[in-house]
Amino acid sequence: MTWRPAFWLAAAGVVLLDQATKQWALSALEPYEQHPLLGDLLSIQLVFNSGAAFSLGSEFTWVLTVVALLVTAGIVFYGRRAQRSWAAVVFGIGLGGAVGNLIDRLFRDPSFGQGHVVDMINYGNQFVGNVADIAIVGAAAALVIAGIFSLPVLDGGPAEGDDAPAESGDEVTAAENGAGERG
Repeated sequence: MTWRPAFWLAAAGVVLLDQATKQWALSALEPYEQHPLLGDLLSIQLVFNSGAAFSLGSEFTWVLTVVALLVTAGIVFYGRRAQRSWAAVVFGIGLGGAVGNLIDRLFRDPSFGQGHVVDMINYGNQFVGNVADIAIVGAAAALVIAGIFSLPVLDGGPAEGDDAPAESGDEVTAAENGAGERG
């Protein structure tokens, strides 16, 4: 498909931006020191997250790394099947976010596969995130909205039990392919 490069370019762009902002934070900020941007609503604060969102699972960092690898593989699988250029870009943004945080899990201290994610955007002292988190949440929200409005996201692929390739006119919406469902 002609927009597959958009998938990979969007992913690469997010990874580069994410890693650049993390390097900036590491070199310019003191850990845990808060720098207000919008009063109490938004600040910059360097923290290291061993867990998932809201530091959940911080004792099981290696499990989160395995889950991140599986999610990354899933995004690549589905992203390459994007039916529209906007969908390819959305999946690419999600992939970039997943890879950005996966890089931290694999290569940052304390050890390979158990690295702590560098976060620096403090949202009203509720949680601290990074560019990768924004990309992941934004891509997920876009896919949910696509599902709500039944916008075509993925190609149909072969029907169940059918080995024939999908017709070019076959469309599968986000709602039909489960993008809006979470288990």
